[in-house]
Amino acid sequence: MIRRAALALCLAGSAAGAQTMTEAPGAELRWLDKASGETADVEMSRGQSAVWGRLTIQLDSCRYPADNPTGEAYAHLTIRDSLQEAPVFSGWMVASSPALSALDHPRYDVWVLRCLAR
Repeated sequence: MIRRAALALCLAGSAAGAQTMTEAPGAELRWLDKASGETADVEMSRGQSAVWGRLTIQLDSCRYPADNPTGEAYAHLTIRDSLQEAPVFSGWMVASSPALSALDHPRYDVWVLRCLAR
């Protein structure tokens, strides 16, 4: 909970230091199966879901600084495990700081690589 509050403060910023953010049509994500060592990258459109192993990952939003599209990516993801009713993750992930708000799963890791500006 503390990490999410810290992330919210980072995303909100101060009025003086606020950046203009642009909503991207999609994002590139990477996931890891810790048991097999298998990784995969996937490009997703906003609102799209992808299934990998037991996970269903939905990209809700991806934002980046308007003046620096390659500088940072903030993606809101909803991640579900087929063995659980409630989402195992729902929130913002930051590409440059994946540990700030990370998926806490015993088998899988998911992180944001970049927003797709096209």
